Amino acid sequence: MRTYKLTIAYDGTRYQGWQRQPDTELTVQGTLERTICALKGFPVEVNGSGRTDGGVHAEAQTASIRLPGKVKEEVFQEELNRMLPEDIRVIGAELVKNGFHARYSAGGKRYEYTIDTRDKADVFTRRYCFHFPEKLDIKAMKAAAASLVGKHDFAAFTDRNEDQSTVRNIYDIRIEEEGSKVTIIYEGNGFMYHMVRILTGTILEAATGKRTIEETAALLDGGERWQAGFLAPACGLTLKEVYYG
Repeated sequence: MRTYKLTIAYDGTRYQGWQRQPDTELTVQGTLERTICALKGFPVEVNGSGRTDGGVHAEAQTASIRLPGKVKEEVFQEELNRMLPEDIRVIGAELVKNGFHARYSAGGKRYEYTIDTRDKADVFTRRYCFHFPEKLDIKAMKAAAASLVGKHDFAAFTDRNEDQSTVRNIYDIRIEEEGSKVTIIYEGNGFMYHMVRILTGTILEAATGKRTIEETAALLDGGERWQAGFLAPACGLTLKEVYYG
């Protein structure tokens, strides 16, 4: 058996997230597994770098699979893309050392959350942005973001404490403006369920004067979920890169 690393792009709009579920076929992992099974003639488990929520997009999700024998990566990728729906594409396939696991070998991730502040949503990007037509204090946004960077207990920023530890290390949070669009870029060693979307809601509340920078920073000292910001919609979130090595 040989291990292959897949890099996958998908529009998450119509999917119930990455992870396969028993009550729906509309998951990215499930769709990939069924397609690879149809192509190869036997079941193949697809292990992703993490679980994106329903409606979240990815430009470079990674997954690992194990296949018998030698596979020509370019041919396999081309055949797979012919069979996949239009909103999922394998954009890279490579042979890697056995022992590689898309999730457990990952060293970090980069997510981007895009906000559209115009009065009416941009007709062409509305599926990939959160339409939030309010005046944003960018200086306050940056200050709130800076207060959340570092290694902290982010228990207040998840809707499901399923991990043994809620400590994460956020390497950087950047705010970028381009016209009416504001993008928040997150880089860290890992993110919990809904974490990026709750961080975004919290930062937006600071940007609209609904909470102070001090109140934002205090959430890292024993804060609870109800004290943090609202859950920003999934449509604005995209997994941009998974780091290895």
